[in-house]
Amino acid sequence: MTDVLDRSTPAAPEGPGGTATTANITDFSTTSGLSARAKLVLFLLCAANFMVAVDFSILNIAVPSIGKDLHIADANLQWIATAFALPSGGLLLLSGRVGDLVGRKKVFITGTILFTSASVIAAIAWVPAVLLAGRALQGIGAAMIVPTGMALLTTSFPEGPQRERALGINGTLMTVGFTAGMVLGGVLTQALSWRSTMVLNTVMGAVVLLGAPRLLTESRNPHASRLDVPGAATVTTALLALIYALSTAAQAGFGRPDVVIGLVAGVALLAAFVFIESRAAEPLVSLRILRRRNVAIGNIGGLITFACMSAVVFLGTLFLQQVEGMSPTLTGLVFAVMGVAAALGGMIAPRLIGRYGARTTLVGGLIFQGALILPLALIAPGNGTVLLLTIGAVAAFGHLAAVVSYGVTATSGLGDTEQGLATGLVTTSQQVGLTLGIPLLSAVASARSDSLRTAGHSAKDALTSGIQLSMGADGVVVLVAAALVWFGLRAKTVRAETVRSQG
Repeated sequence: MTDVLDRSTPAAPEGPGGTATTANITDFSTTSGLSARAKLVLFLLCAANFMVAVDFSILNIAVPSIGKDLHIADANLQWIATAFALPSGGLLLLSGRVGDLVGRKKVFITGTILFTSASVIAAIAWVPAVLLAGRALQGIGAAMIVPTGMALLTTSFPEGPQRERALGINGTLMTVGFTAGMVLGGVLTQALSWRSTMVLNTVMGAVVLLGAPRLLTESRNPHASRLDVPGAATVTTALLALIYALSTAAQAGFGRPDVVIGLVAGVALLAAFVFIESRAAEPLVSLRILRRRNVAIGNIGGLITFACMSAVVFLGTLFLQQVEGMSPTLTGLVFAVMGVAAALGGMIAPRLIGRYGARTTLVGGLIFQGALILPLALIAPGNGTVLLLTIGAVAAFGHLAAVVSYGVTATSGLGDTEQGLATGLVTTSQQVGLTLGIPLLSAVASARSDSLRTAGHSAKDALTSGIQLSMGADGVVVLVAAALVWFGLRAKTVRAETVRSQG
């Protein structure tokens, strides 16, 4: 059966009423492939996303050192990550829409300036409040960089092999950046200090700012005239409430009043957002686009693959340092192997998409990831390092195949005027997945560990059992997502084939 979703002729960009437009398309093609300028643009945009991905994880291993240096209580250490995650996940859709209105290049450069300046603030922080302020500003900058950078990428490279290659490289660097952050965080913290990790962000931001003004071409939606303020306010507040509640629940449990209030408020605000968008003249998120199965189902697959793989990295880090007693540097090097495997997956994914289609590659990547995470439920003292270096690395390979193919799936068949929204959804799935996966599965591990400690088990045995349960749950969730994506997109394929045959 031909995979119509994946192999159909790319749709021409459309303006109002279906009028074709190519106002924002930059032609980088040459008879021999990508031009030199196209390669520089691709490098620049991927470098920016790599920088954000590194920042998301670079302080994970350094958190204990920061706590000692700035006298932050253990119960409050989570805010080092949460202060970044709240704005970076909560403001993505809003930033993508603002980029559509005022210019994606303009918002991208502004976000990079903010991110770089905030890294300087975090590097020189002398009290916890200054560090958390710097992290929050980094999160706001990241929320501006990621969706506009993705929109600039998809509007710079036409749908087809060029875009698939560009998304493959970008997706690879996003995941490799997350892993590289773990490695660099351990090495720099142990060799210098945790402050050096923020200096690295400053240097990377400066490099992006050197090239962005000259290399990037301005891109916007010429038909967008105003911002959907009610929609922006409700969805941003909803995401902030949910991210806060789930991040806090991982440390304090789901019984705390602020966690319950955050969850209830987040769900209620999301429902209000859907109601507002269904009646808005120029909605922040077009429900028409969300009704496209490739957009909705593709983003679900992306959110799950990011959430579950980031949780594996976090739980694996916890196991190696607190159960196996491994140093931060060696822990980072273990995950460097996973990063190499992920990079290979990202390199091969565009070829798999070209041969089998994005839907098949997405489902295959999810199955690969989920099936290989399940054996990590057997992780125990003595075998944990070997399991993470072998099975965990192969799971990372499947993860990158899923990452690249979900980006292709969720942005295919859309006009250039819709790319800001589409890529905003794609990057929201990434960032929300990275933000929610760790606290949710950490909460599962914590509940199991607390129960065993109460029953008299040692702290190490209780922690190991909690991690085992979380790893098993992680693998099951990914496999369920694979089935959902397969059947969800299969329905679209069957209908598309019927329309073709009748035409």
